[in-house]
This record gives sequence, C-alpha cells and structure tokens, in this order.
Amino acid sequence: MTLRGARERWVRTGGVELCVAELGDPDRPTVLLVHGYPDSKEVWSEVAVRLADRFHVVLYDVRGHGRSTAPQPLRGGFTLEKLTDDFLAVADAVSPDRPVHLVGHDWGSVQSWEFVTVKRAEGRIASFTSMSGPSLDHFGHWIQRRMKRPTPRRVGQLLGQGAKSWYVYLLHTPVLPELAWRGPLGRTWPRILSRFEKVPAGNYPTSSLTSDAAHGAWLYRDNVRPRLRRPRADAYAHAPVQLITPLGDAFLSERLYDELELWAPQLTRRTLPAKHWVPRTRPDQLASWVGEFVTSVEGGRQEPVSATGPHADRFGGQLVLITGAGSGIGRATAYAFAEAGARVVAVDRDGEAAARTAEMSRLVGATDAWAETVDVSDEQAMEKLAAKVATEYGVVDVLVNNAGIGLAGSFLDTTSDDWRKVLDVNLWGVIHGCRLFGKQMAERGQGGHIVNTASAAAFQPTRALPAYSTSKAAVLMLSECLRAELAEQGIGVTAICPGLVNTNITSTARHAGVDAAEEARRQKKSARLYGMRNYPPEKVAEAILRGIVNNEAVVPVTPEARGAHLLSRFAPGMLRRLARVKPPM
Repeated sequence: MTLRGARERWVRTGGVELCVAELGDPDRPTVLLVHGYPDSKEVWSEVAVRLADRFHVVLYDVRGHGRSTAPQPLRGGFTLEKLTDDFLAVADAVSPDRPVHLVGHDWGSVQSWEFVTVKRAEGRIASFTSMSGPSLDHFGHWIQRRMKRPTPRRVGQLLGQGAKSWYVYLLHTPVLPELAWRGPLGRTWPRILSRFEKVPAGNYPTSSLTSDAAHGAWLYRDNVRPRLRRPRADAYAHAPVQLITPLGDAFLSERLYDELELWAPQLTRRTLPAKHWVPRTRPDQLASWVGEFVTSVEGGRQEPVSATGPHADRFGGQLVLITGAGSGIGRATAYAFAEAGARVVAVDRDGEAAARTAEMSRLVGATDAWAETVDVSDEQAMEKLAAKVATEYGVVDVLVNNAGIGLAGSFLDTTSDDWRKVLDVNLWGVIHGCRLFGKQMAERGQGGHIVNTASAAAFQPTRALPAYSTSKAAVLMLSECLRAELAEQGIGVTAICPGLVNTNITSTARHAGVDAAEEARRQKKSARLYGMRNYPPEKVAEAILRGIVNNEAVVPVTPEARGAHLLSRFAPGMLRRLARVKPPM
C-alpha cells in the first residue's frame, strides 16, 4: 500500500536500507511515526494523512519490516542499540536541523522509549507520544519492585501482566513463530484483527505481514530478557512525554504505568476506551492528541493545556456530536463536553447559532469544535451529515440527540400537520441520529454512547401536552430498546428526562387551537414561569455527562422530574389523576 501523496527516500544505516515516507511541508515541525509488531509503517497511514496538513510527517519501515531490508544474520540484528542507530539516521536525513516529535505504538513505542532516554539521542527529540508499549527498562524495574516487596496487590499485578504477556513466551521459542506466521497464522491474521480488535477491513495489513512478523520475532529475542534482567538505572526521558493508554488493551496492564512519573517528569497522561490497535481504530482521536501535544511543545509549553472540567479523564479528545446545540440544553451540553476536553460537533438548523456554540466551545477547552447546519427531521440531510462527520472528523464517540420543539394544546385542537411537525423533530430526528451514528459506532466496534433527550413528560401524562408527551414517551421507549440491543456492542444508551428548565423552548413552543396573539401571550407567560423556576440548562448538561460516565438508563434531572418518575413506578394512579387538572392559561 502506498500512502497518498507520500514522497519516498531510502536511508542506509548499519548494513540495512530503510524505506522512509514523507508527507506535508518539510519546513513545518517533523512528526516521526514508528510502527510496532507485526506491522509496517502503513499501520500509521490514517493518522499520517490527518496530521500532514499541519506537520511534516515521516514514517519508516523498521529494519526487516515492510520494504526495509533485514540485517544478516537476524540474530543480534534487532537490538535496541541498532534500532537507535536507525532512528538517528532517519531523523538526521529528514530533519537535520530541528528535533523531531516522536510517536510510537507497540514495539515502536518500546524502542522509542530507548531513543528518548539514551544520551546520544538527547537534543534530537522534541517530544514523545507513547501508546501500548512500555520501556523495557521501566518494565524491568516495575517487576523488581514487586518481586522485592510481594504484597498481595503487587503479586496480583505481576500475575495479571504475566497472563497478558503469553505471546512473549511463545515468540522466544525457536523456529515455531516463523513457521506459524508463514503458515496459518499469517493467513488468518487479518480476520483475527477484524474480529477481536475490530480493525476495519481494507488494505491493511499489507502483503509483507508474514515476513514482517517472522523478522520481528527477533525484537523480542534480542531485547526482552536482557533488559528485564538488567534494566538501565538512568532511563530518564529527556523530552516531554505524552502517554496514551487504551483501556481495553489485551496485552498490557494499565498498572505498568503507575510509577511512570519517576522516569518521565514532564508527563501528560491520556486514556482511551479502545483496544490495542488504536492507530487503525482511532486515527482521528490520535491525530488530534498528537497534534495538540506537538503544537503545545512547539509553543514553549511542556504539555498541552489540559482540560479542567469534570470528567476530563473520560471525555478528553473524544468526538461528541450534539443536535440542537444552538441554544439551551444543547449549547450547555456542548460547553460541558468542551470543558472536559472533547472534540465537539455542534449541530443546529440555525447555522449562526451553531457557529457561536462551536466558537465558544473552542474557547472553553474543546480540543476542536465544528458547526454543522442541519434540520434533524430531514433524513437525507442527516445521512449527508453522518457521512461528512465520519470522513472529516471521525466516528462519533458520544451522540447527544437533543434537538426538539414544543407543542401545547388539547388533542382535539391538534391538527395532523401539528403532529407531523412534532414527531418529525422530536422522534424522527432521534431515530435518524441513532440509526446513522449508532451504526457507525457498531461497525467501528470500539463502543460509544448515545444520549437521547426525552422529558419528564415522557412518564407524566397531562391533558395540555398530548403530542409533545407522546413524542418524548416514544423517545424514552426507543432508548430502552436500543440500550438492550446495543449493549453487546459496548454502546451505552441513556435517556435524559429534564423537567422545568429555563430554556427558549417555552418562548418558541406552538400552542394548538389559538390565534397568533393568544399564542404569543401564552408563550410569554410560560417563559416567565420557567424563568421564575430558573433551573439552568447547565445542570442538565452535568447530568448528561454523569449519566454517560455511570452508564445510566434513565436520568430524571430536576426535582419535579425525579418525583414524577418515582410516582410513575409506584403510584401511577396519582399521576393519572393529576393529568386531569386543567393548567392555567
């Protein structure tokens, strides 16, 4: 596979020739991506193209992988010392006058820890982003500390990581790994990645997989046992480090990094609800975090400006799409996610309002924010939005279906056209969002969360809101059904049920069966009453984030919503009697 628009060169070092690809403007800061096992540089292709518009991006095939040549003999040809020689040769060739920003995954990260901690590479690395690959020296000290003081907790950590490292033992056996990779394992590996890691199907991995994996076994044989037995005591990082930890990594325990601040004092931590192969499953989020980190270091900061809002550790860098984000609960929710460091897509039929929300989201902490003008009731427009978001921003991690309209008035005064308008936005808008973005989440296979804004009216009947209450009750049931269906995909679904919240929906809600003057009077009165109640939309936004974190099914927000929800479960007859009361007009 050839990277789109890439420029190739060959770098000769230590008896091997390394295939190097470059994208972007060479005058910009250089981001150098190092691949892991059993990969080649193409594992980074989706990340590289996302970074190339801002940086000079460099990828190379590690010796013996991809189109780079293998050392002869193989034994002793993959030591960390020789891999460091390769890195320095590539860095000198592509960025002779400026240090590079190093990014490593899996064994690319393992060897990059060597680069960023040895004296001879000092001054050549501006920053290092590590994912799914610890320093062997740090790992060795981690093991030794737990062996010297074997508390039950520490023994459990050792056993847990030992179980995750089963493949390391197999790779040390002679001949067998090579035979497996050149035989049945090599043929089935793409299906294994697709089934268990949810790596998208396509032109990855490349045809060099079998030889890459066979040669790469020597990475383990040449380095693991020597370094774990005698770890270096001076393995301190001489550049700022960003650690990205996939929480679902099947091969590495999070506990490996518990004491990393001892070795990397300039450390920024990120966590990601994903599995091991994040360069293929989460390229958009990685590109965002790498870009942010590189930009911060280039700007003279040791680490990016960290999000300070609640749940920043959960939502930092995640892609969140919110409909109805131009005002009210939608805008407050966009700001809440922005403060948590998320990337925000603000969707509203009022394009200017959506743009203002996106702009303010960037100011309050969003990694990035965009505005999209869409009417959620328009199925074709929503389909175009879903395709655009997936192509330009990535697969949504959190979807908040919040867009809604109000309609008051008796059932007999509500026309068929009134019903269609309410159901098109309040119900069909939610259906379109769940269907399109939920499908993308499911196909990615890395989980996600859907939030549907219902209402206390979903379980509190009233003679004044038959159409609105029906639409919101349908949203509540839809959410419950989706929650049951999507649970096996790791996708949570939450129905948020606010009560009387001070937003502009009261001043824009239609009133069936009355003329324009009477409708305006009722809108003004409702807005005044809700204003006196003065329950802010920001509290609903807080409940939304909390509901996702706790994976709650139904979240009644205001006191009256919680009370009505309780009565609907234990005293529904009381609610039915209250529903007969005619509200003041």
